[in-house]
Amino acid sequence: MTFILRSIITTLTAGAVGLAVAPLLVAQSAKPTVPHYAGARDDVPVPRPGMAPEKGRVALVVTDPQNDFLSPTGVAWGVVGQSVQENNTVEHIESLLKAAKTSGVPVFVSPHYYYPHDHQWKFGGALEVLMHQIGMFDRKGALKQEGFTGSGADWLDRYKPYIDDGKTVVASPHKVFGPESNDLVLQLRKADVRQVILAGMSANLCTESHMRELLEQGFEVVVVTDATAAAKLPGFDGYEAAFVNFRLIASDVWNTAQTVKIIATLK
Repeated sequence: MTFILRSIITTLTAGAVGLAVAPLLVAQSAKPTVPHYAGARDDVPVPRPGMAPEKGRVALVVTDPQNDFLSPTGVAWGVVGQSVQENNTVEHIESLLKAAKTSGVPVFVSPHYYYPHDHQWKFGGALEVLMHQIGMFDRKGALKQEGFTGSGADWLDRYKPYIDDGKTVVASPHKVFGPESNDLVLQLRKADVRQVILAGMSANLCTESHMRELLEQGFEVVVVTDATAAAKLPGFDGYEAAFVNFRLIASDVWNTAQTVKIIATLK
C-alpha cells in the first residue's frame, strides 16, 4: 500500500511540475524570427553570424536614394511605388541618415547616373535596357549640372541636408547594378571602413548587387530590410526575391528601428 501511495504521489507531483514547466518549454521552443518589412517572419535554420559595429570601422551605405526610385514623380514609381509605400522606405532611409549623422557614423552614397554616351551601349540585361528606355537617372553629362536639380537623378529633397552636408562621400556612379564599376570600395577602404550597414534602392537590383560585391571584397554587411523596396509586377515580387538572399548571404538582417538603436550606441 505504501508503495502504491508513493507511486501516486510521484505521478501527481510530476504532472504538476510538467504543467508548470510547459509554458516555459513552449517559450523556449518558440521559433526565431527575422525582420521583414511586414513584421517578424519565421527564420530559417541557417547560421546568422551577426555583426557588432565598431566605432570608426562601420559606415552606412545607401544605394540610389534618388527621385526616379523614391518620388511619385519618378519614372520607376509605377512599378516600385507600392513596395516603397508598404515598406515606408523613404522615411526609413531618412531615419538611418539622421541616426548616422547624429552618431558620427560615416555615410557613403552609391548613386546611379546615365550620361548620353551610356545610351550608345549595344546590349544589356532586361531591366538595364528598361532603364535606358525610360530615361531613368539621366543627366546631361558627367561635367554638367544643367537640368539636374529636381530631376529623376537628383536626391529626394528631404535627404539633401544629410547628403549635401560636405561630409557624406558620394561615390562615382555605378552603371548597371553593383559597385564593381564605381569607386565605392576604394572610398570605403580609404576611410578604414570594414563594416557596412546597407540600405537603399532597389532591393533585388542595386542593393543586393552591392551586398554581394561588398561581401566578396571582404566587408561585413548587414542589410536593413525595411529601408529598401523593389518592383512589384504580376507574379513577380522583387522585394521577396531579395529578402531571401539578404538573409542567406549577409552577415545579418536588421530593421530600421533596431539599426537606429544600434547606431545610437556609437555616439
